[in-house]
Amino acid sequence: MTAQRQETTRRAGPLTGFTVGVTAARRAEELTTMLRRRGAEVQHAPAIRILPLADDRELFEASRNLADRPVDKVVVTTGIGFRGWLEAAEGWGLAPDLSRHLREARLLTRGPKSTGALRAAGFHEAWCPDSESNSEILHGLLTEGVRGQRIAVQLHGRRMPEFTEQLRAAGAEVIELPVYRWAAPLDTTPLDGLVEAAMNRRIDALAFTSAPAVTSLLELARHTGRWEGLLTAFREHVVAACVGPVCARPLREIDVAVTFPERARLGSLVRSISHSLPQRGKYLRIGGREIELRGQGVLVDGELRSVSPVPMALLRKLAERPGRVVAREELVAALPNGGEKHAVETAIGRLRTALGAKRLVQTVVKRGYRLGMDHSEMLGSRPSS
Repeated sequence: MTAQRQETTRRAGPLTGFTVGVTAARRAEELTTMLRRRGAEVQHAPAIRILPLADDRELFEASRNLADRPVDKVVVTTGIGFRGWLEAAEGWGLAPDLSRHLREARLLTRGPKSTGALRAAGFHEAWCPDSESNSEILHGLLTEGVRGQRIAVQLHGRRMPEFTEQLRAAGAEVIELPVYRWAAPLDTTPLDGLVEAAMNRRIDALAFTSAPAVTSLLELARHTGRWEGLLTAFREHVVAACVGPVCARPLREIDVAVTFPERARLGSLVRSISHSLPQRGKYLRIGGREIELRGQGVLVDGELRSVSPVPMALLRKLAERPGRVVAREELVAALPNGGEKHAVETAIGRLRTALGAKRLVQTVVKRGYRLGMDHSEMLGSRPSS
């Protein structure tokens, strides 16, 4: 058996036949590896870049403020941000006084990563909410009362007005810590390609690990005239998968359905994608064989058959009415880039070759084509998982 044949018929994993776009600027390799282990093809394009902390004048001024005067409470939202902040403070010569005031303050962490970073630096958290949400921290602070207190809030890549303004309205002095900032990538070519792939059905899911990455991708689509096309892709065939509710917010605000796990972890995100994508597959029984249409390929009796975009478009059209004849004119209209009847005939031939069984797609003379199902198979249902 040739290497090409082995690739064509490899046994399927939960994400075999699907392509996932990864937008992470950080830990992208880890996420990509987990997705590939489950069978996915991965297209990576970082949606943001993190700007250096040492050059951030606003963070320097806020850090000097905290080093000069004690603070009552500190809200730590991300582990990487907290570690970077301490490293920057060390470089500025502020670390000794800043650390002394942090030890005297009540430290609140949003989740396990921020808690771990805090403890690794020799500090101890006073509270970490079970929900791992900023909203629960805010509710706790307002319930306790914050009038007259100095509270430092570590930002996570963008402003948090819904958090900081409520604290100020309740009488607190709030020091905002922009521990890292993001900007669009210097080279947007890979991200452009990811948007284009999503619009052209070459991507089945887009995975996001931060809200700024979502915002950056949406802004690029808007500025390049592909806003409506991207929204259509999200609403029709691309799964928007986020690591958690904070990350999902920019998409939910524009009425895009988002899937995210209960716990904001990369492993949980991959499991969520592994559950969501197969649910979108189309299951058929044709000529006694189990057929599953996936995003970028077809499983025939559990083995992947790679199908290129044009034949795949025709197969999706035939599968809309399993066993019914589809006229050549309808199939011409289904061609991704247009064409004519001869292009349909060529694509049907390629489809039969890819599926490895000519009988799966039948020619009905002078009428068109149909999937080769008998009456009992047409009445069948999707197999239980």
